Amino acid sequence: MTQVELNSVCVDGAFRNCGSSGGKRLTFCPGGHFLPVRTATALAARCCPERDVTAEGFRLIWYHSTRKAELDAAARARKIDRALQRLGQLRRKLTSPRTRYRQTDKVQKAVEDTLRECDAEGWIQVEILPHEEETYRQAKPGRPSTDTRYVRQVKTRLELRYEIDIARVSEAGTSDGLFPLVSNVTDLSPRELLFAYKRQPTIEKRFSQLKTDFAVAPVYLKEVRRIQALLCVYFFALLIEALLERELRLAMGREEIGWLPMYPEGRPCRWPTARRLINLFENVQRHVLTQGKRPPQLMVTELSLLQRKLLKLFTLPAANYGR
Repeated sequence: MTQVELNSVCVDGAFRNCGSSGGKRLTFCPGGHFLPVRTATALAARCCPERDVTAEGFRLIWYHSTRKAELDAAARARKIDRALQRLGQLRRKLTSPRTRYRQTDKVQKAVEDTLRECDAEGWIQVEILPHEEETYRQAKPGRPSTDTRYVRQVKTRLELRYEIDIARVSEAGTSDGLFPLVSNVTDLSPRELLFAYKRQPTIEKRFSQLKTDFAVAPVYLKEVRRIQALLCVYFFALLIEALLERELRLAMGREEIGWLPMYPEGRPCRWPTARRLINLFENVQRHVLTQGKRPPQLMVTELSLLQRKLLKLFTLPAANYGR
């Protein structure tokens, strides 16, 4: 079993309050809060034992993703390449006759800053070597001759040598693709927890509509109960949109419809959204014409073939739409 030492995890007051009130919570433990696993056995195990828990007593599950491993390796390669380019620029500055880097401490600080900014500390070995450069100049001004005396001048210059630490890079690669999840749920398997976590982007995308489509902010209300009531209305609107999308996509599956021409120029749409659906019916108008004592006359915009098809998928009669 691979021992993983945890200093702290992403567990805040909201996490604890949710667990104490009977709620279920699943969150990602950020990389800055745990020590990377550096053994090959962790990669073979794919997931740490279920008895691993955090310092707060929550369940801790480790996963390995092949796609994340590729991304981690590519990100590390980019960081190393960027650091090598920056070190090359620094080395060219050291060889300049008017360089301002003549003290070892100043060069060392520049190297440390470069590696820290490129996030490549520990992967590149850097050595600062001093060497002497000799120059000779005439002791006195004038045209040189056979009797001219020359004065030897010695200047200390600094040379920068660096190379990639293959061993440290290989050691860092053993933790590629690993990530932990923290949860207070004990009745789900690691696989079920992972699938539940993968639904997070879908949920967050739904709530992002509060800021985009609905423009819920700013809220010009002061009383808390009114703010809560307004947000409740927005929540119901989100719920209705989610149900519209669900019913439409389920109907497409039942009718074996792969796509609908809902995009401009009739381009195919495989995953229709509520916003796209509402936009398609924006041109539908309903007018009631009254003339004296005559009975009112109802006029509704003629529906297109696509609109009729959508209403059919919702099992709504097109003849009664708008009436």
